[in-house]
Amino acid sequence: MRLVVTGAHGPLGKSIQAAHSGLHPRPGPCRLAGAELIPVDVPDWDITDPDQVSRLADVKPAVVIHCAAMTDVDSCARNPELAFKVNAFGTQNVALACQRANAAMVCVSTNEVFDGTASRPYLEFDATHPINPYGLSKLAGEQMASRLLHRLYIVRISWLFDRGGNNFVSKILAGADQRGQLQVVSDEVANPTYAPDLAAAILHLIETEHYGIYHLVNKGHCSRYEFAQEIVRQAGRGDIPVHPITSDQFQRASTPPAFAPLDNTVGASLGIELRPWQEALGDCF
Repeated sequence: MRLVVTGAHGPLGKSIQAAHSGLHPRPGPCRLAGAELIPVDVPDWDITDPDQVSRLADVKPAVVIHCAAMTDVDSCARNPELAFKVNAFGTQNVALACQRANAAMVCVSTNEVFDGTASRPYLEFDATHPINPYGLSKLAGEQMASRLLHRLYIVRISWLFDRGGNNFVSKILAGADQRGQLQVVSDEVANPTYAPDLAAAILHLIETEHYGIYHLVNKGHCSRYEFAQEIVRQAGRGDIPVHPITSDQFQRASTPPAFAPLDNTVGASLGIELRPWQEALGDCF
């Protein structure tokens, strides 16, 4: 059995490779035990190039875990055509390759397919309504894949973080060290999601062969401000002041949904749950 991971150089792609290499069989049959994992990424595997992606079918994968994406939301807002080229049409290319190879696909998506006007965390079957080019391009990718494939997992995530790299945790620590204080928006709410926890959950999901839409995020939600407070506290920088500001005081190209935490109901029904984000953050340090 072969698994292909697109975007293998990104944080989630790396975490999936690490999780797979340390895979321990759970009680009962483990479909992924002994599976061969094939990581692919640019420049040799550019998802926007149909000819390159079509070579996935020659690999004969059983499952393609599609992590490759344009995830810088502000860059997506500044260049929506590129966002659609990567996130929508790139996903279509991968889905077509899966169709030709008779492979299942994991399509990694985002909480930003929702508009952020809800009064509770979003469920997997809630109506989508993206309000920025990033969310719109990712929703288009979901729709293109779902029209081409029956054996499809759509996995929505939010606020992915890991050790190092370019993510909210590293930016907060760098800002704390450089400026000695922080200003962080308090009116944007979602779920911090730890890449290694998400990777393990995706591999577990593939074993179930229960296709559908999933919200795989760490338990609990918070504002960016609360997340930053916990980061500096756990990083031993609790003396750094963190000041709350509103989103209209923080100029950026994209408009993120204000309240877009996800509720993991479908995955939980299969026994796939991620621990509280505060605990995961502790492991990150």
